[in-house]
Amino acid sequence: MHPSTALATVLVDELVRGGVREAVLCPGSRSAPLAYAVEEADRAGRLRLHVRVDERSAAFLALGMARASGRAVPVVTTSGTAVANLHPAVLEAHHGGVPLVVLSADRPAELRGTGANQTTVQPGLFGPAPRWEVDLPAPGRRAGQVAHWRSTVCRALAAALDPASGPGWSRRGPVHLNVGLRDPLAPAPEDVDGWPEPLDGRPDGRPWVRVAGPGETVGPGERTLVLLGDLPTPELTRAALGWARAAGWPVLAEPFGVLPTGPHVVRHAPVAAARALADPALRPDRVVVVGRLTLFRELGALVRLPGAVVEHVSAGPSWTDPSHVVQVVRGPEVLRTPPAPAPGAPAWVGAWTALGEELTEQVRAASTDPSAGPTGPSVATTVAAALGDDDVLVLGSSNGPRDLATGLGLLAQPGAPRVVAGRGLAGIDGTVSTAVGVGLAGGGGGRTVALLGDLTFLHDANGLIVGPDEPRPDLTVVVVNDDGGGIFSTLEYGDPARSGTAGSRAATERLFGTPHGTDLEALCAAHRVEHHRVGSTEALADLLGRPASGIRVLEVPVDRAGHRPLRDRLRPPAG
Repeated sequence: MHPSTALATVLVDELVRGGVREAVLCPGSRSAPLAYAVEEADRAGRLRLHVRVDERSAAFLALGMARASGRAVPVVTTSGTAVANLHPAVLEAHHGGVPLVVLSADRPAELRGTGANQTTVQPGLFGPAPRWEVDLPAPGRRAGQVAHWRSTVCRALAAALDPASGPGWSRRGPVHLNVGLRDPLAPAPEDVDGWPEPLDGRPDGRPWVRVAGPGETVGPGERTLVLLGDLPTPELTRAALGWARAAGWPVLAEPFGVLPTGPHVVRHAPVAAARALADPALRPDRVVVVGRLTLFRELGALVRLPGAVVEHVSAGPSWTDPSHVVQVVRGPEVLRTPPAPAPGAPAWVGAWTALGEELTEQVRAASTDPSAGPTGPSVATTVAAALGDDDVLVLGSSNGPRDLATGLGLLAQPGAPRVVAGRGLAGIDGTVSTAVGVGLAGGGGGRTVALLGDLTFLHDANGLIVGPDEPRPDLTVVVVNDDGGGIFSTLEYGDPARSGTAGSRAATERLFGTPHGTDLEALCAAHRVEHHRVGSTEALADLLGRPASGIRVLEVPVDRAGHRPLRDRLRPPAG
């Protein structure tokens, strides 16, 4: 089977699974794989095909059927001006809230921008009119693509139909799937070689991803594991924690929204997740992801466990699923209605929380060696220990939140302060200014403390500039200074096997370590900002116990060379 045929077959099959019953086709060469696929579905009685020679008429035909039926209706075209002729109907669908699906064929990437015949810039052609659009690259002959293709169709249909909306206002409208297709475009005479992976969808004709309607709740399930990521408000994070506890499910949480606490929250989440992956007794039947997971590969590996059903509770109209494994998507209103705990819930929660407790001494030993000085987890834990429920913690990106999630379980009874972090794109931009803004706006009547790495701090050192007549917050900024990009030493770039020679070690240090040697005390002095260089976690705790007056910076030097050995000491035992 040719790659273009495989892609077209899967796209049309998933459209039918998603409720498509009518399709409109305009003739063309580049769109031939799509034409063969919709014609085959028509012959099989899975949908009804309508062929038209004029693209503008075809688009309005599809629009009329979509408006009358309430179902999504695709219009399939070749590349070039054929796509542009759909624009009037797309605009009408936009303003009228009609689920029109544009399925346009395009040249592969290597032919775009080369002057190839019948080739223009099709992504973005309809401006802001589509509710959602995607530019699917031309497929190659390899495994690992089918789940992506099917998930993409489900996202398109969800955006077009807005199934999560209740009565009243709806976000229905047009969507655009632009599909790169590479020669050969006609199907092979005989499917001799098959395809490197099954093209099948979910069993029983189900769509790859089902978006639950309003009012549908998460059902009970004994061996259910909740992975808690970033959510837009701390109230949602608190609701998710309470919902999981009431349902009898353990939680592995990223430290955002509020610091995750409770008897069902598994300590040392990333370390525990890595251990659980090798323990059949802790293998879940279902994984429910709440919010966006943005930190740990170990948590991402849990959603890819074979046989586990993955569901997602999303705070927005889309959902987070980079592995293309989610089967059901629900809105945040489900957090109001937890299911009754299953009979075996206490044992299931107990097995997971016991794993976290068993790891505490190992994490403590790795993180708090007095002879080695402060470490990232020991600093993060000291900061967390100083905060109460009314305080606000601003977390930078990179190592800070990872160190906090690793070390938080060392605290017997941590508070639950609000946690503010820029996890939308997880960059290091503007974090000092964000912390200043949080401190000025308040967040609960308590203190505002920021935990940043040195590069995050330096990247927004201008955030310290506050004019003499401007409002100034009471803000403590804790800077973990390892003189460079410490997180890279814990990734594959810092693997000693990869950088074994002196030359490669020097290149790694230059390209990723990026030492800067900046004198933070002098920098703070230039901005008339109070600065303390802190040599121990005890001294840090003492300073955090004193109220801030204006902005102050607490710099804690740590040894970057210790990051990877610390992480390696927390790895699961080999074998």
